[in-house]
Amino acid sequence: MSVRDCERGVTSMRVLAELGMAHGLTMRACLAGTGVRERDLEDPAALVAPEQELMLIRNLVGHLKAVPALGVEAGLRYHFTAFGMLGLAMAASADAGSALEIALRYFNLTFAFTDFLATRTRDETLVTVDDTAVPPDLRRFVVERDIATVVRVQRDLCPHLPVLRGIAFSFPPPADEERHAALLGLRPQFGAARSLIRLDNAGLRQPLPQANAIARRAAEDQCRQLLERRRTRSGLALRIRERLLRETAAMPDMPAVAAELCMTPRTLRRRLAGEGTTFSAIRDEVRRALAEELLSMTDLSIAEIAGRLGYADPTCFTNAFKGWKNGMTPLAWRRWVEAAPSMAAT
Repeated sequence: MSVRDCERGVTSMRVLAELGMAHGLTMRACLAGTGVRERDLEDPAALVAPEQELMLIRNLVGHLKAVPALGVEAGLRYHFTAFGMLGLAMAASADAGSALEIALRYFNLTFAFTDFLATRTRDETLVTVDDTAVPPDLRRFVVERDIATVVRVQRDLCPHLPVLRGIAFSFPPPADEERHAALLGLRPQFGAARSLIRLDNAGLRQPLPQANAIARRAAEDQCRQLLERRRTRSGLALRIRERLLRETAAMPDMPAVAAELCMTPRTLRRRLAGEGTTFSAIRDEVRRALAEELLSMTDLSIAEIAGRLGYADPTCFTNAFKGWKNGMTPLAWRRWVEAAPSMAAT
């Protein structure tokens, strides 16, 4: 199972939204089109689809294209604590090399969109970054972000060890390379055959100050269980959720989706039941999340929102929304959200 097929924790989207706000964007601009609400970012248990995070990245890249080394700046915000139990397992490892091994073992618990391949020579460990599955318009940001995250975690876990030897990027150099050098602490190579990180083997063998074998095993057990739980939520249900998010106004019905997936509606229904859900539940989940976003983050009328979500008329949308919100109409919910900041200030 690829990291891009897994639902992921919402923490990464919170980190990225904070980056956008630090550069003057509003939360509304950061989250536009993601289907994620601001309050979702505060739920440590919330999971999002990879496409939702990619949409946030696309917003950042679009609004902040003039900011140099934006991806590097993003990656340096991912302290090891952002990775939860995986971060704790790395911190409790015997040495930096073991921390790298456990990160690669549970790579699907990271927030990377690239793939990492580690190879070892006599003196160095080379971590090659494969970006072929990343959308081309986001590739530079994502590669910078994923590589800089490694730098950030290495600084957190072993700030005084000589581990990082070099960084290479496959894309052309920017107009001014100084920002990259200042943030990364070394001057990266640009225009390389492939993007990679060079790590010193002697540094990787140095013990970590917080090494604890018992804590490491306990954290790794939690990683194993978390990965298994996410596997049960990935697969078919996630693919359908992503498919419905692409065309909300012309949301396909179950027979159409089944045909796209080369299966009968009966098979689709049975497989979704095996994942503990139904097609209608997934469709309602997508519509509900987008309805809340459009009501709270746009000035669209109820009729316009109903149309965007594929409802035949506003009444159908209103009735569905009242079912989601214990009888509250879309207009009443919008007014309640608008009043929340002033109520909190009193």
